[in-house]
Amino acid sequence: MAFDFLLPVPTRVLAHCELLPAQALGRIIYKHTEKEGLPVLAGATFAILGVFESRNAFIKKTSRLELDEIRMQLYRLMEGNWNDTIIDLGDIDEGETVKDTYFVVREIVAELLEEKIIPIIIGATQDITYPAYRAFDKIIDMVNLVAVDSRFDFGADEELISSNSYMSKIITDKPNNLFNFSNIGYQSYFNAQEEIDLMDRLFFDAYRLGEIAGDISLAEPVLRNAHLVSLDARAIRASEMGQPDGFSPNGFTGREICAIARYAGMGDNISAFGIFEVENNMQSFQLVAQMIWYFMEGHNFRVQEEPAGGGKDFNKFIVPCQSEQLHFYSSTVTGRWWVEVPNLLAAHTKPDSPALLPCTEQDYLDACDQNIPDRWFKAYKKGFN
Repeated sequence: MAFDFLLPVPTRVLAHCELLPAQALGRIIYKHTEKEGLPVLAGATFAILGVFESRNAFIKKTSRLELDEIRMQLYRLMEGNWNDTIIDLGDIDEGETVKDTYFVVREIVAELLEEKIIPIIIGATQDITYPAYRAFDKIIDMVNLVAVDSRFDFGADEELISSNSYMSKIITDKPNNLFNFSNIGYQSYFNAQEEIDLMDRLFFDAYRLGEIAGDISLAEPVLRNAHLVSLDARAIRASEMGQPDGFSPNGFTGREICAIARYAGMGDNISAFGIFEVENNMQSFQLVAQMIWYFMEGHNFRVQEEPAGGGKDFNKFIVPCQSEQLHFYSSTVTGRWWVEVPNLLAAHTKPDSPALLPCTEQDYLDACDQNIPDRWFKAYKKGFN
């Protein structure tokens, strides 16, 4: 059983919890301990899971990720006004081979998904996204993956899977369950033009750092349908992460990345959330802990809405275009927007495809001026190929 490979939360972290006030997360999280074993899965909302594996790092890691320090920073944060149950499963150590580690990650995440528990994965390298994605194989037919990353991580065709090439493995590996891939925060000078062109040919979505940083709310529609969100800490500017080597002076601020984490938690389909490429310094530990806090808060305050067919909580707007009528829905409860393309929707038969595409009010206003973004048609085009 894959759970047998989990390392318990260390004694020093447990001792740290005893010094915390009663309202702190460390006092309410159910933990995997050497003495009491694994916490009960039934009824849990989130499961924290650390992964030490780093052998496929694009640039070799010089030290082991200090997951205990991240835990202690998370545990000392105060509980929000939540009704969620949180468990900490401990950590997955490096297996005899990287494939062994991938197997354990995949099996544990799959079991959590079966139990309707959202794994919050903290990993040394972003290639752990691959086994987390494969964990969905027997859960749902098609997966929407969103990466918050300064790079697309396609790598070279001949390159083995690494933290800079895991997306190539996801795209080419069978069974191909990837319905849509979206990137939030890419920086053009880190990506070859061929990679940018590939994103377009595969009908994937990409949003530049400046576009999202200029209006952080643009990230919400991108994350609304995501099943798996993979966040590369290198998308955050170096000054926010304690100036580690390998980080860029440009990137998201701490406030922006926490807002993105909150939007991820609010997603209608969110099933797994991962933070990777974390460096060992106190400032990065604190920021990662706060990102996890905001993700859990977002999930607690999410609102499940179904605008199809309208209803008293939705306003419907019809915008005539040259070849289509676009149907927009806005929620009077949350203020969120969706767009539907009726003719394409009727012809589309791909399993688990989204009936409505999330969008913004500005998208509606642009459509009134006949300015139609290509991305509204990309998800449907994939269904015809």
